[in-house]
Amino acid sequence: MIRRIIHIDEEKCNGCGACASACHEGAIGMVNGKAKLLRDDYCDGLGDCLPACPTGAITFIEREAAEYDKEAVQENMRKRAQEQAGKQGQAGDQEQDQVRKHAQTAGAPHSGCPGHQMKRFHRSDRGPAHAATCSGAPDSQLGQWPCQIKLVPVNAPYFDGAKLLIAADCTAYAYANMHQEFMRGRITLIGCPKLDGVDYSEKLTQIIRENDIQSVTIVRMEVPCCGGLEAAAKTALQNSGKFIPWQVVTISVDGRILD
Repeated sequence: MIRRIIHIDEEKCNGCGACASACHEGAIGMVNGKAKLLRDDYCDGLGDCLPACPTGAITFIEREAAEYDKEAVQENMRKRAQEQAGKQGQAGDQEQDQVRKHAQTAGAPHSGCPGHQMKRFHRSDRGPAHAATCSGAPDSQLGQWPCQIKLVPVNAPYFDGAKLLIAADCTAYAYANMHQEFMRGRITLIGCPKLDGVDYSEKLTQIIRENDIQSVTIVRMEVPCCGGLEAAAKTALQNSGKFIPWQVVTISVDGRILD
């Protein structure tokens, strides 16, 4: 049948996920960092997602589409509610496990690989003008250890109230002022989706969902493979169920911030 249905312009979509959150029927989902109409029969054509889109990527069109299936939508909403309840229960169990583990290990010496030992560094907060040692060399602004996404624990005291920096490995080498401009005052997580060969989104989702994260800054390189890090962070923000201020900064291969 010919009916009114939404159309998503992928070029305009910035991957914020606001439309997916606004679509109660579950017709819209995030695929590879972009909003997609997943099923025509889930879209009622009322357009709750339109005002949620900050870039104007969603419009109405008239085209051949399956009829809106209210029963299928209700069944999908029921399944999603059950899955969410299960995830919340699992998260609660994990939180209790973490509390027990912290209680058991408080004050105990670290065992295992020294590279996994959790540390918090309290840096000076007097501003960039004072962020240099007596030798004149800039101070490191790394706030914690470990900093690799694959090694960092999901729950750690330094995540409480943290401003999170999710950065591609190469950015610290390409951009000269990385410590002062991006790492200072933030908890830094680094990774390379091409070299690590993993999807970071699940772990980042846990970190954002289970901790009091105040903001997220994603710093990536302009090369295409860095898109995986950006997509994983955006997916994590959406799947966390939280509305947290976030931004993406792209660094050129010659060390410039791109607009």
